[in-house]
Amino acid sequence: VNQKNVHAYVLGEHGDSSFVPWSIANISNVPIENYKNAVLSGVDYPEFKKDEVENYMRKSGARVIQRKGATFYAVSASVCQLVSKLVAASESMATVSTMMHGEYGIEDVCLSVLSLVGPKGHQGNVLVDLTEEEIAKLKHSADTLKGIIAQVEI
Repeated sequence: VNQKNVHAYVLGEHGDSSFVPWSIANISNVPIENYKNAVLSGVDYPEFKKDEVENYMRKSGARVIQRKGATFYAVSASVCQLVSKLVAASESMATVSTMMHGEYGIEDVCLSVLSLVGPKGHQGNVLVDLTEEEIAKLKHSADTLKGIIAQVEI
């Protein structure tokens, strides 16, 4: 599978409560759940283990720090992608941390959600149809971040 055909997002805060909304993830427009049976290539794809993918994703930053001492390059790559969207001729989708104003019932905290980004900057959040379980995970992520913010003494 060409990685450019895999579309999945990571939502929430940048940490242990982030998650992948599998209900909207797809490979070449085929839902992840159906891909193994939809592709008639004769290839026997291994079982897809969502928990393992999410666990790997959450621990990737720590592995990079352990091996390289910092995550400068990953942050730089993300900044380059965002800048390319800002200087592009049209808007495109990206997960960026933005203030929540009631989306999915969440207020007053910045979370990574699917957004429309382009030459005019952040144009707005894209409200994808998340499952009830995914909305609960997003709310949990918001509450986790709010709890951390509440501990900061300024």
